[in-house]
Amino acid sequence: MTPTHAPFETTEALRLTVLLGEDDRHHHKPAYAEIVHRAHAARLAGASVFRGTEGFGASALVHTTRLLSLAENLPVAVVIVDEAARIEAFVADIAELTRDALVLLDPVRVVRHRDRTGQEEGDAPQ
Repeated sequence: MTPTHAPFETTEALRLTVLLGEDDRHHHKPAYAEIVHRAHAARLAGASVFRGTEGFGASALVHTTRLLSLAENLPVAVVIVDEAARIEAFVADIAELTRDALVLLDPVRVVRHRDRTGQEEGDAPQ
């Protein structure tokens, strides 16, 4: 637990990382975009998509941006952090999107900074 005099507090959370290819599709739409859309609709805390510059997966083919002629289906990571129960429910909701993806769940601690009065930044004084 974070000491009360600390300028921040931490809370337990769960990080979902979905690793897939940028060419993976769901109804002609990028699968990563559909995951973000569903995370937003589920009112999860936030979602970010990170495009890799090089990588390989189950196919053992290396995908890279270094050779322009081979710059296709680059790795993409969708990262979402929220309360464990909300993330676990969401994983079940996106099962059909992630059958060929690598899905990772990691326990994390979220840092929330406090202002000088001890309130979380962005909170109105009461």
